[in-house]
Amino acid sequence: MKLKHVFYFLFTCMVLYSINRPAEAMDADLGQFLYSKQKQIENLSDTITNKVPHIVWRFYDAARLENWDTASNLFNQIRAASRRYQNGTNDDAITPALTTVIWPPLSESYGACEQFQKWNSRWLHRFGKEIINSIPPGSIYFGGTDPGRFVISALSESQVEGKPFFTLTQNQLADSTYLDYLHAMYGRKIKTPTAEDSQKAFQDYTADATRRQASGQLKPGEDVKVANGRVQVSGQVAVMEINGLLARQIFDSNPSHEFYVEESFPLDWMYPYLTPHSLIFQLNSKTQATLTEAEVRQDSEYWKKTTDDMIGPWLKEKTTVQELCDFAAKYGSGKQLAGYPGDKDFAANDEARKAFSKLRSSIGGLYAWHSQNDSNGDDRKRMYDAADFAFRQSYACCPYSPEAVYRYVNLLVTHQRTEEALLLAKTSARLDPENHEMHALVTQLEKYH
Repeated sequence: MKLKHVFYFLFTCMVLYSINRPAEAMDADLGQFLYSKQKQIENLSDTITNKVPHIVWRFYDAARLENWDTASNLFNQIRAASRRYQNGTNDDAITPALTTVIWPPLSESYGACEQFQKWNSRWLHRFGKEIINSIPPGSIYFGGTDPGRFVISALSESQVEGKPFFTLTQNQLADSTYLDYLHAMYGRKIKTPTAEDSQKAFQDYTADATRRQASGQLKPGEDVKVANGRVQVSGQVAVMEINGLLARQIFDSNPSHEFYVEESFPLDWMYPYLTPHSLIFQLNSKTQATLTEAEVRQDSEYWKKTTDDMIGPWLKEKTTVQELCDFAAKYGSGKQLAGYPGDKDFAANDEARKAFSKLRSSIGGLYAWHSQNDSNGDDRKRMYDAADFAFRQSYACCPYSPEAVYRYVNLLVTHQRTEEALLLAKTSARLDPENHEMHALVTQLEKYH
C-alpha cells in the first residue's frame, strides 16, 4: 500500500468496523482523494465570508462510508442550492457559500465518486494510470471529459499540490469561481488567468463573434444577439470559445512547462500544436506542419495493443467497414458476449467503452484535421489513412458513441464513401433505437445514397 493511503486506510478501518462493514470495500485512491478535498474545503473556508453549510460535511461522511444513495441525494440538494443549474433553489442557509471557491473541490469530489461507481475498477485504474504515467512531472494537464478530469485527479499523488503535475479542466475556465479556485490551489506555482483576463477573453470573443455574425460565419450552436445596443452571447459553443481563449493564455503564460490535453470539445487553436501521446495529446510549444511517420507509427502501435486488449486482435488496417459493422451488430450492445474475442469486463462496462472510444476518436479527429490542412498531398493521404483506422478502432470500442459515429461518417462522406457511412449509421441506430439524432442521420444519408 502506498504511503499516501496509510492514514485514510486506518481511519476507514475504524469507522467501517464500528458498523460491521468490510474495511477493504472503498477504493483507497478514492478515499484519499475525498479526504484531501474535504481538507481543501476546510482550508478555503477561512477565505470566504459565509460559513460552509453542514450539508457539505454530511455529504463527505456519507461518501466515505460508501452510502452512495445518501451521498447522491445530499449532493443533488447541494447542486440545486448552488444556483448554477436550471430548476435550482435558493436556500439562504446554503446558497451563499456554494457560490464561492468551495464549489469546485466539492463538485470534483462528487464527480470522482460518480466515476468510481460507474466504471469497472480495473479499467478505471488502467485508464487513469496510463494517462498519469505518460505525463512528465511538473507538466500542466487539461482534462476535458469527466473521467479525464475526475479520475486523473483522484488517482494522482496529490491533485491539490500539483503532484505529479497540475490538473485543471479547459471546460470551466470561463467560470470566475473556478479561476479563483485555480489561483488558490496553483497560483504560487503556475500562472493562471485573473478576473481581468477573463473579462478580456469575453470581450475579445464578443467582438470576434460580432464580426463573424455580420459575414455569416458563426459556428453551428453559437447564439449571438443584439439587445438594446448590447451584444449578448450564450450557449455551449460560445462558452467553449471563451474557455479556449483562456486555455491559450495559460499555454502562453507558462512556457517553462510541458502541456498535455485530454480533449472534450475540440479547440481550434490547439490543432496545429497537437501530437498523439498515449491515450491523449501533447500540446507542443511550436506548431507541427504535419505528423511524422514515426509519430503515427508509434501511436498506431500503442492503440493496436490497447484495442487488442479491449476487443480482441481481429481489427486490422484492411478490415472493412462491413466487417466492422458485423462485429458491432453482434457485440455492440455489451449484453450478448458469448464468444467475445476481447475483455468481457470492458465490453460490459458502458463508461469504459465510451471513454476509450472518445479518446481514440479525438486522435482520429487530429488526423482528419491534418488530412484537410497539410500542404503536402502525400501527407494529407497519410493523415486520411491514419484517421480512417483510428475511427474504426473508436467505433469498434463503442459503436453507439456519438463522436465515434459522427466523426467517422463525416470522414467517409467527405471522401465519397456514402454507402459505408450509411451502413455505419444504420448499425448504430439499431443498437440505440431511442436515439432520434442517429435515426435522423440515417435519413439524411439516405438522401445522398
